[in-house]
Amino acid sequence: MMVMTAKVDMKKIALILGAIAAGIIGIILLFGGSDAQTTSAPAAANNDARVKFLQSFGWEVATSPEESSQVRIPENTTEIFDRYNQLQKSQGYDLSKLAGKNAMRYVYKVENYPGATEPVYATVLVYKNEIVGGDITDTSPNGKVQGFKKAPSATDSTTPSETAPSA
Repeated sequence: MMVMTAKVDMKKIALILGAIAAGIIGIILLFGGSDAQTTSAPAAANNDARVKFLQSFGWEVATSPEESSQVRIPENTTEIFDRYNQLQKSQGYDLSKLAGKNAMRYVYKVENYPGATEPVYATVLVYKNEIVGGDITDTSPNGKVQGFKKAPSATDSTTPSETAPSA
């Protein structure tokens, strides 16, 4: 029978284990150890960020909100909340995840809503400095509530038949 012995250097083992631990921590931080990296909600830490967010959809809004207030997301849903949340879900938001939480509501006057005869407002809901929902509301009698995405107007888009030469 053959017996082999080896001398173990505790300093080398500690150094190797430390390097492995540092590598694991680096990988975790790089690939999603933070909630901020995993969320897709746009940042809205200040008024300028909210205005730029609305402008990214093509809306021209007043530079200051007409109104700002704290709102509570309902814990118990109603038919009205469910309909509104359906609009939010169509935009990639879900207010039911914030049930019972307080959010800030910022309301801006929209200055370029096509064919508006009455005021139109953009509402932005913010929770922990991130946009979590909102809408564009036309207050005219036949107005509607819609998502942030601006529908293209006749002057914004062209079709091939409009640009094709006539024969």
